[in-house]
Amino acid sequence: MKTKVTAKYVIGFDGDDHVIIRDGEVVYENDTILFVGHKYEGETEEVIDAGNAVVSPGFIDLNALGDIDHDIVHLEAPASRQKNLLWSEQYYRQGYHEVMTPDEEAFKSLYAYSQLILNGVTTAMPITSVFYKRWAETYEELAAATEHAGRLGLRMYMGPSYQSGMRVVKANGEMEVLWNEEEGRAGMERAVQFVKDFDGAYNGLIRGMLAPERIETQTPDNLINTKRYSEELGCPIRLHAAQGSFEYNEMHRRHNQSPVQFLHSLGFLGEKTAIPHAHYVPGYSGASIGEGDDLEILQETGTTVIHCPLVIGRHGDALETFARYKRRGINIAIGTDTFPPDFIQNIRTASMFSRLLERDVVDSSYADIFRAATLGGARFLGREDLGRLAPGAKADLIAIDLDGFHLGPIEDPIRTLIMSGSGRDVKLSIIGGRVVMKDRLIPGIDLEEIKARGQRYFEKMRQGYVERDYQQRGQETLFAPSFRIQKP
Repeated sequence: MKTKVTAKYVIGFDGDDHVIIRDGEVVYENDTILFVGHKYEGETEEVIDAGNAVVSPGFIDLNALGDIDHDIVHLEAPASRQKNLLWSEQYYRQGYHEVMTPDEEAFKSLYAYSQLILNGVTTAMPITSVFYKRWAETYEELAAATEHAGRLGLRMYMGPSYQSGMRVVKANGEMEVLWNEEEGRAGMERAVQFVKDFDGAYNGLIRGMLAPERIETQTPDNLINTKRYSEELGCPIRLHAAQGSFEYNEMHRRHNQSPVQFLHSLGFLGEKTAIPHAHYVPGYSGASIGEGDDLEILQETGTTVIHCPLVIGRHGDALETFARYKRRGINIAIGTDTFPPDFIQNIRTASMFSRLLERDVVDSSYADIFRAATLGGARFLGREDLGRLAPGAKADLIAIDLDGFHLGPIEDPIRTLIMSGSGRDVKLSIIGGRVVMKDRLIPGIDLEEIKARGQRYFEKMRQGYVERDYQQRGQETLFAPSFRIQKP
């Protein structure tokens, strides 16, 4: 069936860059776009008039939260309390365990993926926390997540995480990584099997990926084998690295190299490898040691940086800078990595930090970040049929409402949206030609019900911190309220 979508503005693609088409049309048949422009001359069976809106390619989220966000617990904890939120050595030694039931672990992805759709994400690479896990993601919970993604119609790159070590806090407050290499090897083999089992599922909406956990919890052997499996299976890798002071200094202590340099020495980097964050490099304001040009390594190897501006900004860090990485020829994609998975807010934040540090808008504009959120993610995935509205591309598009009084006068549609809008202005999402959300409703999903279940899940997850705290300071100390609570 041929469907035509019309809107005040359509963000088309001219083969080189996005273009703004005034009073534009997008026509697709089944899952593929046939036409983008004005006055399609053929017949269509259905017309969707988005009205005063921007019809845009859907956002590509390469670090999309796949569970209930724990970051609200960590966000405003002072430095003196941050270690209390990690695993204690005692908890590790006494026997780490699952906090959630299998049913709860299966539910969390439904909650998270619904959030992604409501915020205009059409392609995602999910990530979940291991703080409350027995060790890392399981095959079973990713299989359940795949079912949710298929039911919702999300385009996903998926695979269970794995790690060979866990960062813990000792009784004296020092941090170290304790190792269980067999867990890491078994986890990697499960992840490989998952890719073999699910790559191409749901008519190609589900694709496999390898997701080793943070670099400091990986052995060199597991990283080398991950790269080998990536080449054998033809699937991408995502590894968190160069994202914090402990990890950066720990990698220097072990190898006398920065995280990026260490990965390069293993042959791990390349066009199929993406590094979320990647802001702790020699010369970064938070790095007191290290030499060399990590940006040159990233550019020469074709490695993608997944910039997650909102989550790192909330914790007082920033990429130094988006504009600098862009000028160095590094492919940059965007990830949300937290709630809300609001790309409009993330684009605004990325631009703000970059222009603040650059003292200039050049290479830090909303348009620059918008390209990363669409074309940059597609480039990493090797998908010229994603991240753009053009004939032959997948029919993955969203409509963002411009009628809200809060937006103010419409100047340029992209500038107006990013300056004044939010993910809540997304009113329509189509993935592979299927309407997966319209008027803030997802077919077959009771948002009020999963909201209530999500609250119960979060409260149980938060309680697990009390058991893991190395000082056993109790719930009232760990979760101090913003203001004193007066009880009836």
